[in-house]
Amino acid sequence: MSTDKFTILIIDDEKNIRRTLAMVLESDGYNILEAGSAREARTVLARNEPDAILLDLKLPDVTDLSLLEQIKTDHPRVPVVMISGHGTMTDAVDAVKRGAFDFLEKPLERKRVLDTLRNALEARRLRKKVAKLSGDGAIVGNSPQMAEVRDWIERVAPTDGRVLVLGESGTGKELVARAIHEGSKRASKPMVKVNCAAIPKELVESVLFGHVKGAFTGALKDKIGTFKQAHTGTLFLDEIADMGLEAQAKVLRVLQEGEFEAVGSTKTEKVNVRVIAATHRDLETEIAEGRFRQDLYYRLAVLVLKLPPLCEREGDVAVLADHFLEEFHQTGLPKRVLSTAARQTLDQYKWPGNVRELQNVMERVVILAQGETIEPDDLPPEISSGSHPRLRASTGLSSSGLSSSGLSSSSLSSSGLSSSGLSSSGLSSSGLSGSGVSGSGVSGSVASSGQSGAGVDIPPIGTPLSEVRAEAERRYLEAVLEATGGNVSEAARRIGLERTHLHKKLSALGLK
Repeated sequence: MSTDKFTILIIDDEKNIRRTLAMVLESDGYNILEAGSAREARTVLARNEPDAILLDLKLPDVTDLSLLEQIKTDHPRVPVVMISGHGTMTDAVDAVKRGAFDFLEKPLERKRVLDTLRNALEARRLRKKVAKLSGDGAIVGNSPQMAEVRDWIERVAPTDGRVLVLGESGTGKELVARAIHEGSKRASKPMVKVNCAAIPKELVESVLFGHVKGAFTGALKDKIGTFKQAHTGTLFLDEIADMGLEAQAKVLRVLQEGEFEAVGSTKTEKVNVRVIAATHRDLETEIAEGRFRQDLYYRLAVLVLKLPPLCEREGDVAVLADHFLEEFHQTGLPKRVLSTAARQTLDQYKWPGNVRELQNVMERVVILAQGETIEPDDLPPEISSGSHPRLRASTGLSSSGLSSSGLSSSSLSSSGLSSSGLSSSGLSSSGLSGSGVSGSGVSGSVASSGQSGAGVDIPPIGTPLSEVRAEAERRYLEAVLEATGGNVSEAARRIGLERTHLHKKLSALGLK
């Protein structure tokens, strides 16, 4: 790393120390600024922002860490290396806790000083890269939660620690993984993404580890797996909870030993990758129910980040909406702006699909809106009406009835099951509406023979009431589970059941 453009501020009350450090650093290509007291340092910093600072622990006008704290407040991205001839281990630990990059004891060794400064400047470069990536739209948002996410990425990215990113679908897990990679020392190397949920079970090992010609039917030539493709770079295992247990065991071996064999091969290959994994599932539940290995979880969860859903990010909906409108405009679509009323409407919606759903809505509005200003009436009905869409959006069922199941208030009534009958089975008419089942979406004029009316299949007259009720419960619970991404604990919370009770009901209905 070239040093001839970097400026170092030396803050020390001993002139000889400053002079010696200046000679060492200037001979290595650095520009130098000097200050002999905290007061002089504040004056210098008011006019300049150095690339790094060497700060003496004890100064004539400051004998504590208040100057360090002020520097980190006013210049948070400037690394500060503390130096002292009288410091203790407690002083060093305290300084690092308050933001110092490192702590050097006097007498100072030339090599140690130069090495520490190079490391500090490299860390600053990586933080700038992550900040630039975030500012360019990869991670957009002004909420406190997203500020914490960006700060977390800045601290984690330069390391080689494995990362596990948790969060609902559409919250930006892949963007976080990419930001971590771009801010790491592996940024110039490949980042390879694997969507574990999209790979057929019988092919997952071939995708991850590769195969040799003839390893199985259709293996017409050798193929390199994603672990080898990502060698010296980053491998992003998206939706890792959807990976089968057999493949999980082989991934665990790579994480433990850094080696694997391609399918059909006996040759052991070494690999050096940083693994970032992500999932929208509740891994605690997956482990408890035997679908995810606990030992693999502990290997992956070195550094864990849980992304907040969009509905919890105060103020970010409008910021993201403006960002997407401008992004679409840059691609050649018409220029659009949100009215105050439209902003309020967007902010009140729950966004079950999170940022991805908001992006899709903004694209649709940009294309279909008649005028430059977007009003509430330009927004999709489920948003402008203020309805809670979590189940309907997930299942794709229309608000006018359950055409796929044939269950509505009128159809159930025609077979002897009233709205009050639904309540006795735990399904109120309002609960059905939440999943897209209308209380009056189907005409009451339905043939009593069991034929479909108004495009809805009616259970044949004579069907036992218990079967009709069970079918209604099964479809409702299917919709709830789809809306929660299969998270049984979250599903139980939403419908007001104990998790163990819901597990029993799912088993009884054949949904286990």
